[in-house]
Amino acid sequence: MELSIVNIKGEDTGRKVSLNDTIFGIEPNDHAIYLDVKLYMANQRQGTHSSKGRSQLSGSTRKLGKQKGGGGARPGDIKSGVRVGGGRMFGPVPRDYNMKLNKKVKQLARKSALSYKAINNAITVVDQLNFDGPKTKEFVSMTKSLQVADKKPLIVLANANKNVYLSARNLASVKVVTVSELSTYIVLNAKTLVFTEEAVAAVEQIFKA
Repeated sequence: MELSIVNIKGEDTGRKVSLNDTIFGIEPNDHAIYLDVKLYMANQRQGTHSSKGRSQLSGSTRKLGKQKGGGGARPGDIKSGVRVGGGRMFGPVPRDYNMKLNKKVKQLARKSALSYKAINNAITVVDQLNFDGPKTKEFVSMTKSLQVADKKPLIVLANANKNVYLSARNLASVKVVTVSELSTYIVLNAKTLVFTEEAVAAVEQIFKA
């Protein structure tokens, strides 16, 4: 698949870039995508939720009523979960939500996500992307020139660029990542991808296996 390379003003440079079909042109695997997105979402969870059970509360263990005849649940001590102020029954406890996934499955999922974007013509390639300093106004102007301002763009760079990152930091709908930070969730969460020419080459290096 070939795409025209444009500059930050949206003008055609007259050059084209060929997207590797083994990365951007595979048959998407929806189950691999599901597993990788599930992995990403699970690994974002802190797992620090907690509640106190009856054994963790302070209070007397004296039985407050007789076993039968009260007309309700069997009464225990004041820490019983059936009493107001008692311990919580089966409440949440701290746990680790982290998951693991085979490297090849993750790679297949990311290739599938990129292929979906290519199928939907949601990929733009710019020759280079750089600013003399953090300039949000220029960044917004660039997204309008590329016709991606209202398409929740994901800007993909070959290497970290502080000025580009700071220029986009205040824009809620824009996300800037490097090729090494690409994940299935991030790709699918964006409506369109904007690659630099160097980033396309870097993607092929990472996913060539």
